[in-house]
Amino acid sequence: MIDVFPFTGLPVPVFGLGRSGIAAAMALMRADAEVWAWDDSEDARDSAADQGIPLVDLYKCDWREATSLVLSPGIPLTHPKPHPVVKLARDANCEVIGDVELLARTQRDAAYLGITGTNGKSTTTALIGHIFQVSGRQAEIGGNLGMPACALEPLGNDGTYILEMSSYQLELTFSVTFDVGVLLNISPDHLDRHGGMDGYIAAKRLIFHRQTKPRTAVIGVDDDFCRRIFEELRDADEQHVVGISSRERVHGGVYVIDGVLHDDTEGKELVVMDLRAVSSLQGAHNWQNAAAAYATCKMTGIQPHVVTACINSYPGLVHRQEALEAVDGIGFVNDSKATNGESAARALACYDNIYWICGGKPKGDGLKACAPYLDRVRQAFLIGEASLQFSKELDGKLPVTMSGDLAAAIKQAFAAAKKGSKKDKTKPAIVLLSPAAASFDQFKDFEARGEAFREMVAALPGKHLDTFDAADIFPGGGSAE
Repeated sequence: MIDVFPFTGLPVPVFGLGRSGIAAAMALMRADAEVWAWDDSEDARDSAADQGIPLVDLYKCDWREATSLVLSPGIPLTHPKPHPVVKLARDANCEVIGDVELLARTQRDAAYLGITGTNGKSTTTALIGHIFQVSGRQAEIGGNLGMPACALEPLGNDGTYILEMSSYQLELTFSVTFDVGVLLNISPDHLDRHGGMDGYIAAKRLIFHRQTKPRTAVIGVDDDFCRRIFEELRDADEQHVVGISSRERVHGGVYVIDGVLHDDTEGKELVVMDLRAVSSLQGAHNWQNAAAAYATCKMTGIQPHVVTACINSYPGLVHRQEALEAVDGIGFVNDSKATNGESAARALACYDNIYWICGGKPKGDGLKACAPYLDRVRQAFLIGEASLQFSKELDGKLPVTMSGDLAAAIKQAFAAAKKGSKKDKTKPAIVLLSPAAASFDQFKDFEARGEAFREMVAALPGKHLDTFDAADIFPGGGSAE
């Protein structure tokens, strides 16, 4: 854990006591800061107190004594309106920062790689981390993925922090200038928290904050929002700019055509590797992730042949199109991380003969992005608060079952898949959990939802096989977009 020495002896309010808030409080205590920790949840406060973290009611404290509020990223900073604690801090001219800012202020000698985007940032971050660690580089991986920033180990000038950055975290981070900043894609998400699409785009663009050469911006060009940012930065020529694509040639960039990765960063259009053979990175969206990881790692000096060898050995992430097991010949795939329609659409594009479990706490985009792939779905099983909205969107397009909760959906989807497989034995049936919605109506987070899915599948009656061949479930090597 890092030692946040710039705050030694100072009172530091910490608001929001989830994983990142607890880690921040612990790091500050390690530095002998005077921690004022608080959360609106009594359970969160009790948990923090059990860990020895001092509690101070931030609604009643003297804000004139504090200079910095460490805010958890899930708490509203500006929209729909600032949280009352944020307003109290700002009224007292107290800066509002996040846990990544604490890391940046203490670990100044290390290199920083930042990855953001509406979808794919977790896979890309994990893949870059895998390449660094397998190739012998000293690196810590975390941020919005896995380990909170303040729980990471201290690194010197030979080390690299590889950080997944949400739009919320970017708005709370001021001191990091990323050596390589990666923006994968942008589609509507969290718009209520950013005051609309323009605010969301502006937050994502902060990944390139203060970059100048030799720093590098790696940018996906497969959506209009990112393409415009790519063109603007390329024309400004302040940092190196590398375009990436999962479907078209990008002059001077890294791109994938029909599953084959190409490198044109030196103007040679070299064929690098066939991504269709990498079972953990199937589908066009994962090809974009692989292109971003390849470009990033090459820009940091890792040799291309080393990068490709590491990509081939990448095991994949849990809860991200994770092939669990087959039961009585039916494959089960855990894509609990798909918390919006765009992300679920990417999963639907990779499979055929799908029995789809979706629903949860709905987001604004609904299932619009999934529409082009509904012909792959044999039946949908709806859960959670989104059930009624999703049933209306799917009405007349495919059979729908109002399952209510995950346990019922698994049981019903399994039975339907077995029945369907008897009629059509040419295509393996897949029960896919890809919710297109947040988890908070029935689960603590998407990880808890995914773990519940895993446990329920493991308990199903029938013949279980620990693995099933990705070639059997990805149509055409996952080439669909």
